[in-house]
Amino acid sequence: MEWALSLLVNHPKVLEKARAELDRYVGQDRLVNEPDIPKLHYLQSIVTETLRLFPAAPLLVPRESSDNSTVGRFDVPRGTMLLVNAWAMHRDLAVWDDPTSFRPERFEGGENGAHKFVPFGTGRKHCPGAGLGNRVVVLPLAGMIQCFEWERVSEELVDMSE
Repeated sequence: MEWALSLLVNHPKVLEKARAELDRYVGQDRLVNEPDIPKLHYLQSIVTETLRLFPAAPLLVPRESSDNSTVGRFDVPRGTMLLVNAWAMHRDLAVWDDPTSFRPERFEGGENGAHKFVPFGTGRKHCPGAGLGNRVVVLPLAGMIQCFEWERVSEELVDMSE
């Protein structure tokens, strides 16, 4: 949540677009509810892009290799502890255009990068709580955008270094 809000105040046009989406699909006469979330595509893109830049677990759950194998030019013996660096994968120039920039639009429409977006793992080992994790960010973030005016206290950007 902190990362998403910090990114939004650093990118006021993205925040304006999210607020406009909320006004269009929810209005100002009631609070956003969970049934509204599937209509809020841009807001979901904001959360996805935030998780791409700042995954909750930068290193995914450790695994152990079941066989001897070769990855690139490295031999990986059976029984080796393996860590997937989601943070590095999400910032890889060979995989993402302009990987260090906050651009929620990259997840709008057709090709959404799902095969390269792995903050919750992938395949059989995908986190079973991914849907819940997404919901506990999207709905409160929508409510905070809807109910409050967010802006930086100065012209200086919010420091996004960890």
